[in-house]
Amino acid sequence: MKLSRTLFVVCCFLIISCKEGDRKSYLPSSIGPINSLAVVMDDELWKGEVGDKVREHFAAPVLALTLNEPKFSINHFPPRSFTGTTRNSRSILYVMKDSLDLAHVKSDMYATPQKVGVIKGKTNAEIMLNIDKKAAAIIASFKKVEIGEKQKRFLKSLNTEGAFEKNFGVKINVPSVYKVGRQEDNFVWLDRQIPKGTVNIVAYELPADYFKSDSTLVRDIVRMRDSIGELYIPGPDNPGKTTHMRTEPAFAPHVFATEIAGMKAVEVRGLWDIKNYPMAGPFLTYIINDKENNRKMVVEGFVFAPAAEKRDDMFELEAILKTIKF
Repeated sequence: MKLSRTLFVVCCFLIISCKEGDRKSYLPSSIGPINSLAVVMDDELWKGEVGDKVREHFAAPVLALTLNEPKFSINHFPPRSFTGTTRNSRSILYVMKDSLDLAHVKSDMYATPQKVGVIKGKTNAEIMLNIDKKAAAIIASFKKVEIGEKQKRFLKSLNTEGAFEKNFGVKINVPSVYKVGRQEDNFVWLDRQIPKGTVNIVAYELPADYFKSDSTLVRDIVRMRDSIGELYIPGPDNPGKTTHMRTEPAFAPHVFATEIAGMKAVEVRGLWDIKNYPMAGPFLTYIINDKENNRKMVVEGFVFAPAAEKRDDMFELEAILKTIKF
């Protein structure tokens, strides 16, 4: 009897798994520009305090950019018009009044890959409270699927110069439009041209004990970046003055604990500028604790694009750097 029951449970599990797999195999591919978000909610909610609460979280400015750019480019749809291929959007947020009071994330409802945030409440106050409680988790799920989509897109054509493998024994999936501009024993610099500037990736390594104390971490990160800038990233000529990249001294960078390639790491977001020259922009740095090789591996992306939007270029850099493999 026990054996029969076990076999019955296993068979049921296999049938359900197969049905779920079959369902996903028939779903269309999700669509839409990177970092676009379809928000489905009644016009009345959208135009009022609930809509303001959605925009407060999902259209909040991206951290450490020179222009005020939103996390997502939002497209609003009343429920009656959210039909057809619009439901194949990669990131969707449903906000509605309902007898249920909840907020959660579903996967692959209409297409794949897809994340659908659902926020409900009986009153405006309940809905807004659920937005405040769950927005960060929902945004994280949207960002993860957007990063994955971006990484999938640039796999079609990758840089084959092998600079990271040769110098550091790591592999990073870098699109072929990036080219090596400088390569030394402990420094690699790739860049690509954009209409109003450049998008850049640099990498170098530090001794494992470079950072002595958590209490001085931010100061030590600034010192690290400034010394590398002085050595390897010169600015334009300015007669009688030294020019090189540094961390913008007027703004302390934002530092977060994270994990990259299964290793403990630090994420740093901030602004760079050129000492003694009017150039500046955003940067993103990952400092990875590579214990096996007794080092700190540093990979960084930065953008120079004066008076231009930089959100999508910085997002591309994040997607690239997160492909690092040791």
